[in-house]
Amino acid sequence: MAKARSVFRCQDCGGTAPKWVGRCPTCEAWNTLVEERVVPAAGGADAGTLSPPAVPLPISEVDVDQWVVRPTGVGELDRVLGGGLVPGSVTLLGGEPGIGKSTLLLQAMAAVAAGGTTVLYVSAEESTQQVRMRAERLGTLTPSLYLASETALPHIIGFLDELSPELLVVDSIQTVFDPELGSAPGSVGQVRECAARLVGEAKRRGLATVLVGHVTKEGGLAGPRVLEHVVDTVLAFEGERHHALRLLRAVKHRFGPTDQLGLFEMTGDGMVGVPDPSRLFLADRRQGVSGSVVVPTIEGHRPLLVELQALVTPSSLPSPRRSAQGVDNGRLSLLIAVLAERSGLRLAEFDVYALAVGGVKVVEPGADLGLALALASALTGEAVPAGLVVCGEVGLGGELRQVSQSDRRLAEAARLGFHRAIVPRLAPDGDGSIELVRVETLAEAVAAAGLLPAGGSSPSPSVPAGRSVPSPDEPF
Repeated sequence: MAKARSVFRCQDCGGTAPKWVGRCPTCEAWNTLVEERVVPAAGGADAGTLSPPAVPLPISEVDVDQWVVRPTGVGELDRVLGGGLVPGSVTLLGGEPGIGKSTLLLQAMAAVAAGGTTVLYVSAEESTQQVRMRAERLGTLTPSLYLASETALPHIIGFLDELSPELLVVDSIQTVFDPELGSAPGSVGQVRECAARLVGEAKRRGLATVLVGHVTKEGGLAGPRVLEHVVDTVLAFEGERHHALRLLRAVKHRFGPTDQLGLFEMTGDGMVGVPDPSRLFLADRRQGVSGSVVVPTIEGHRPLLVELQALVTPSSLPSPRRSAQGVDNGRLSLLIAVLAERSGLRLAEFDVYALAVGGVKVVEPGADLGLALALASALTGEAVPAGLVVCGEVGLGGELRQVSQSDRRLAEAARLGFHRAIVPRLAPDGDGSIELVRVETLAEAVAAAGLLPAGGSSPSPSVPAGRSVPSPDEPF
């Protein structure tokens, strides 16, 4: 029997080193080497396991009829996939534990199987009894949906030979192992080689395959970086575990665009598509409260109205707190500085809390103006007028810059009953369904929203409040 040996393999590039070092000698990434136990295979590779070689064809003669998109029956999932799954494609679905990946896939596969398609669901983490109980709760018991609890790759390949399914789900790829490799399940080598083998089987059989992947604490997909390269589509399933809203995005998609967004709500009956997310985000909004501003954002091609909230309280700390949830913390600090220097609203002695309500993450620059006005409203105690939305990017000079797809943003706001919008001066004209208040600077936007400090005078952008203009005889 061959003696096992240890190698250190890079999780990013797959390169090896005889001993652990802080920096990968191949790709020069830091702290990416992981120890693996490798048993050399006896007799070398078997050339008989190779599939027959492909036949080169003129590109005009390639048959594309068999690569027809197959809808999954889950509207929001099909939206992100560009219509559905493609035969022979491999899709990697990643998300935090408990976010609902298995629930979503079980619903989608049951919908596909209900049409007579043979589907194999391999649960490598849960027992068949656990999956059966979930299927009963979701009402997804379908005879064409086959279930197996297996982690050994050769056995999974054997299921494909036995059932000849048209769709395969492996939940999850990190728990599948090939005993010929000798390393532990979940190691870099196992994940890479098992994924590559399943991709090869999918292409050879014309089998649409979905792999579930774990994520790291930083939110990235666990395992080697090559895992994302060998698959055709990478989907990210996001959301706060304590909120019902779930967001599905395509990080990589070889068969369509990556700018679509799927929205789901976790209910007792499983994942339910959200046809009107803006109304959901604003359902519990209280009007007349300071620190609250509604911002029309764009997620992919979908306009969403999101409420941004800010809270400002006096601080007794040498370094006041800056807390951001759902918005970029660096962007929050930038807007606090611009408010102080260009609008005279100083927050240096206050704790500042900012929140995007509903568990959604707002990272686009078009929400700058909304977040800045929420801070100004919280500081002055003046509420933003009802029926008002704002959108625009804020520059370091206090100027407002226009954002993309303004017409779609404003049309969505008008649909939900908003009748007035503060926009940058050069923003395009809308369809007339909403009144546009054009402003050039952040200070003008603060005044237009009625958020002036106590006393009612507009602070000068060039001479912020709290500073005096030096006389000609005094040095600057």
